[in-house]
This record gives sequence, C-alpha cells and structure tokens, in this order.
Amino acid sequence: MPTALVTGITGQDGSWLADLLVERGYEVHGIVRRASVDNRHRIAHLEGRVHLHWGDLTDADSLVRAVRAAKPDEVYNLAAQSHVAVSFELPVHTADVVALGAARLLEAVRTLCPEARFYQASTSEMFGAAEGPISEDTPFHPRNPYGAAKVYAFHLCRMYREAYGMHVSNGILFNHESERRGEAFVTRKITRAVGRIVAGTQSRLALGNLDARRDWGHAADYVDAMWRMLQRPEGGDYVVATGVSHAVRDFCERAFAAAGLDWREHVDIDPRFQRPMDIPDLVGDASLARETLGWAPTIDFDTLVGRMVAHDIELARKQA
Repeated sequence: MPTALVTGITGQDGSWLADLLVERGYEVHGIVRRASVDNRHRIAHLEGRVHLHWGDLTDADSLVRAVRAAKPDEVYNLAAQSHVAVSFELPVHTADVVALGAARLLEAVRTLCPEARFYQASTSEMFGAAEGPISEDTPFHPRNPYGAAKVYAFHLCRMYREAYGMHVSNGILFNHESERRGEAFVTRKITRAVGRIVAGTQSRLALGNLDARRDWGHAADYVDAMWRMLQRPEGGDYVVATGVSHAVRDFCERAFAAAGLDWREHVDIDPRFQRPMDIPDLVGDASLARETLGWAPTIDFDTLVGRMVAHDIELARKQA
C-alpha cells in the first residue's frame, strides 16, 4: 500500500485528491491547520480513512513531524493562501505561506525521505497577461503577489529536482472549480447566490470585472493529472487546462439560466470587487499533459456549471 502526504487536504483540491488516493488504495495522511471553526467539512466523509496531523506551512517543525510520522512515498503540496484579491492585502503572509512554505516542505522531504515523489501546485497566475494558449514554454510575468510567490516555489522545485535528483513535478493548473470551491471565489460566489435566490433568501449579487476570461475545468479532473505526474519515471512540469476560456459574464449567464433565471435581473457591478491589476484572459495548452500523461478533462464547462448550481440550490433550500 503506497503512502501519500497531502498539505491542504481540507481544501477543494485536497479533498478531491484524498478521494482519489483512498479509492486507489493509498494510506493517506493530511496536514491540517488549527482553526477555531470547522475546516474539515470537505473530508468529513473520509473520517477514519485518512490520518490527520496538525501543521502549517509557516511552521517548519510541524512539517518535519508530519513527514516523519507519515513516511510518505508521495507528497502533494496543495496548501496555499490562494485568493488573488487577498494576496494584494496580505502580500507578506502570502509569500510566507506560498513561497517559503514550499521551501520548508521541500527541505523536510529532502532531509527525511529524499526518495519520495513531490508534487507542487503551481498556477496559471504565474503567467500574468501572457497571450495564450499558454504552454510550459511561456515566460512568467505574474501580476499579483500570489502569482509571484508561486513563481518562486516553481523555480525552487526545479532546483531541487536538478540539484538533488529528487522526483519533483510542478503542475501548472489553470482555473478549476467544483461544488467544494470556497465561497470567496467568484464561481462559487455566483452559484451560491443562484441557490439563495431560488430559495428566496437573497435577491442581488455584487460582482467586479465581468469581462475577465478564464480557462475553467473541474477539480476532480485536475487532481487526476496531479497523480499521473507522480507515476512518471521522472519529474517534470505540466500545464493542466481545458484549452477553452470563458468570461465571468458567461459563467453568470449559464449559472442563472440553469435555474431558469436571467442574470441581468440580479447582478450589480461593484467597484469594490475590482482588483488593482487584473488579467484579461487566461487559456492553457495542455498538449504535453495529454501526450505524456495520457490526461484529458472529462467534465466540460456547461456540466461544471450545472453541477455547481444543482448542488448550491439543494444546499440553499436545506439552509432556508
């Protein structure tokens, strides 16, 4: 039975990855941050099937303890302060968690189990306003503190691969959503609003830039790509994307239409949600992942939106 250690196991990606690993017969360990509110609801269905350890990417000692206890064959670093707008407000904290956190975890793995395979969650935000389709050869030009911190972690992972011969892979994931997405992210903010409007507990939704375009896939597909990277004989860097971008306006239109509503009757534009610097369009070229990993997305944009809306309508009705 292989053993995996997952940081960020309580997040969207971590919970989908834990599902996949348990299904494939892994002994799964996860690192959980201490919080005064429940932050384990996404993995509640896995209680008794995963081993959890207290820890934080800002605390090197806790990472060492978790790695020593798990003795992992595979390590997936998914934890991050990943909210782009918040990274402008908390740039130092974002760098500490995202950039230096990766360094702390890499060192713990290099010291205690250098033969373990390591996955680093990179992001399309590293490319900034680069013209697409974006591939592994596109130069980085981040336009927010989160993207900049991820660039540091990306290059550090490459360095550990080349300097120490470790099996380290960077998964450059474009936007991926699901029913488990945090409510502060625009896609879930939209589908939660649709659910509450249907349930009669909300009437208006305030959004920022509706013209921003993103390459949206489903998180369940994307964690499969993560796993495939660590099954390769050697580490590498891979873009994971659908190759199709949609505007926030498109997401709004499809989400409200899925509930039989006209989004224009419920959405307001609020300048407070405009970022200091935004990226107009992000679309990825996942040719390398398709050819080398045999990976392809299975859930298209309309199905993604429909699943999120159906989930959030049911949730809103239960809460109402």
